[in-house]
This record gives sequence, C-alpha cells and structure tokens, in this order.
Amino acid sequence: MEVQLETGRMILSQPARADMVPAYAIVSDPVTARYLGGVPQLHDHFMRFSRGAGSWLLYGYGTFVVRLKDDPAPIGTCGIFHSWRGLGDDFDDMPEAGWIFDRRHVGMGLGREAMDAVMAWYEGAFGPRRIVAMIDPENKPSLRLAASLGFAPFRNACLPGSDEQMVLLEKLPA
Repeated sequence: MEVQLETGRMILSQPARADMVPAYAIVSDPVTARYLGGVPQLHDHFMRFSRGAGSWLLYGYGTFVVRLKDDPAPIGTCGIFHSWRGLGDDFDDMPEAGWIFDRRHVGMGLGREAMDAVMAWYEGAFGPRRIVAMIDPENKPSLRLAASLGFAPFRNACLPGSDEQMVLLEKLPA
C-alpha cells in the first residue's frame, strides 16, 4: 500500500528510483554532509537510500521523500525506518527516526512539520512504540528538533568502523 502524507506546505511520498540522484545532491552538499560523516560516495548513498526504501517492503514503514507543494524537486528525506547499525540491542532492530533537509530549507520549521506528520501517521498505523534516533553531537538544530519531538539522549556511541561519537536518542511510548 502506497503511503503519502500531506502537510500545510509539503508532500511526503515513498521513495522512487528517480529520487536517488536528487537525494544524493542533498547529502553530498558539504554543508549538509558535515553532520553525516562527510560527503558520501554515490555507492554509499545508494546503500543508505535503499535501506530507507527497503524498510517499506520489509516493515511497512520507511523514509519519505519530501517536496514542497509548489515544487516537484525533493528538498529532503525523513521518516521512520528499520536499520541494523551494529550499536547494540538497545538500538538495533528498532524503528529509527531520521531527517535530512537541503540546507536551503533548514531553519524554516519544515523538519518539524514533516516529522510531526510522520510520527502521527506511524503511531496511528503501528501504535505507540519506542523509536530511536542517532544525531551528530555538533548538529544542534537536529538535536533541538529531536527534543521537540520527544526524543531524549540515552547514550553516546560510535558506528562500527568509525571513531566519531554520535548521540543515541529514544522516544518512549506515552
């Protein structure tokens, strides 16, 4: 079943093959990439993009491609997806929230608007569940957004093969 969400300013749709390259343009911008471990190689982006898209098939939820209502170009991705990152039982095999927006659209409240719609849809479809997130500790805007969505830090960790600390957060069911 195709899921599409609409907010006051945006349309959120499941990813399509044609969205992969525009999404790569967003994450390969050096200003955006500084919180994502650097500018990814295209093959690494493909794996991340496929993980979010494949989550729909395996779990019934995943990432959305975000577009403004008056412009067909993607401005970001966000959603709740399923991932195994090698971070332990308190993080792996859990629904994970994430959002990445084109730097020209940051600071406009779009992330909050999009994630409010995603969180409401997810809870309506799957019920209240614990959701995790992972954010670079220097990404203060994303940490503020996470807090406003009800996420709280529970520990720091490094992804396997990396020495960069990430803040792991959780949103517990109400």
